[in-house]
Amino acid sequence: MTNRNLKTCWRGIAALAICAATMMPQIPAIAADAPEYAPVAAELVRPRGGMGNVLEKLRAGEPVKIAYLGGSITAAAGWRVKTREWFSEQFPQAKVEEIHAAIGGTGSDLGVFRVGRDALQHKPDLMFVEFAVNDGGAAPEQIWKAMEGIVRQTWAANPRTDICFVYTFRTGYENDLGKGMCPRAASAMEMLADHYQVPSINVALKIVELQQAGKLIYKSDQPTEAGIVRFSSDGVHPLDDGHQIYTDVIADAVEQIGKASTPVDHGTKLDKPFVEDHWQAAKMVPLTAEMLSPQWQQLPADSTLAKRFGNRMGTIWEATQPGSKLTFKFRGSIAKLYDLLGPDGGQVLISVDGKPRPKPVPRFDSYCTYHRIATLSVANGLDPNEVHTVTVEVDSQQPDRQSVAFRLKDPETELKQPKYQGTNVRVGQILVLGDVIP
Repeated sequence: MTNRNLKTCWRGIAALAICAATMMPQIPAIAADAPEYAPVAAELVRPRGGMGNVLEKLRAGEPVKIAYLGGSITAAAGWRVKTREWFSEQFPQAKVEEIHAAIGGTGSDLGVFRVGRDALQHKPDLMFVEFAVNDGGAAPEQIWKAMEGIVRQTWAANPRTDICFVYTFRTGYENDLGKGMCPRAASAMEMLADHYQVPSINVALKIVELQQAGKLIYKSDQPTEAGIVRFSSDGVHPLDDGHQIYTDVIADAVEQIGKASTPVDHGTKLDKPFVEDHWQAAKMVPLTAEMLSPQWQQLPADSTLAKRFGNRMGTIWEATQPGSKLTFKFRGSIAKLYDLLGPDGGQVLISVDGKPRPKPVPRFDSYCTYHRIATLSVANGLDPNEVHTVTVEVDSQQPDRQSVAFRLKDPETELKQPKYQGTNVRVGQILVLGDVIP
């Protein structure tokens, strides 16, 4: 056979192969199996992928920023402050700055929306994430979506930022921890931590170990006898001695983690998600005047509420008149408002894509003897590929205030005071899983 004939033959074979390939049924890519929750054994520390990046900078005497993302246990001037001081003492040549990104009474379902604004924009080198207590009532599937969103947002912003999960204690957790197992929320987080090789520190386990040894009381309003630690007054929020235990455990854990840590690019871990419907796309978007009817006003920066909450919420817009409207469009599946509840809070009428909710939603509840940050879900479970329109309107009636009466000494008189009057609505940001359309 000549070279020309040989080439012709090979061309024919190749053509037949291509034809056969195009005629064969296409086999779809096999999606990763959804994780199945299972309780995880409790350990004080799991080094996993370590903290090599931040420790390298600390050992070299370079400046470092440590973010603390969590709830009220982290917001208190306790283990957050004490551990930052410990890092400074251990690495005196390095300037260690703290990024306070904790808000009391909030879990990872809000943390995933605010991590960018409250933590990542400040460029942390290490971020502690503490939501095991406030996520205690959440399903593992919800925890995975939010916590994975936090991890993926962090490494998408900077793949050299180290992350560490911290699991704190509340009464009730001793039931699982006493048997050597993590409670449900921490177990769910451990499963995610295994996937992404995030180190974790279980300070709650130490609390249970000390109690079992007769060296600690979980909850007491009275001082204890010498040698016995009174952990808390309410079973959740540590007293100073409790925070010191947390700090000592974390300090020992960081030293243990450091022995096996080398610098690493965490970005390579983003190739394979843990759950397909994670919330990496969660974000905060500020309100703009174009979204608001003319009755809305910005709270002055020197106003009481702006000074208290502006660092978290940014510019706060206030509507006091019934009929005031907020309208925005977004492409995504979930939208919420980052707002304030308070004693003078009103209620709102919500419609999505022209479909109104049957009842107004109050911005007032049984805790409203004071103002606090909250979230208002306005859209959920929508087609993430469609553009949706949301309208929120201040109702003409104020909510029933009786739910707070049991907290007042003289409710019949106090609920008639100006403090509890009004149809006020105050909003700072839109929380969206997707994108707000200008």
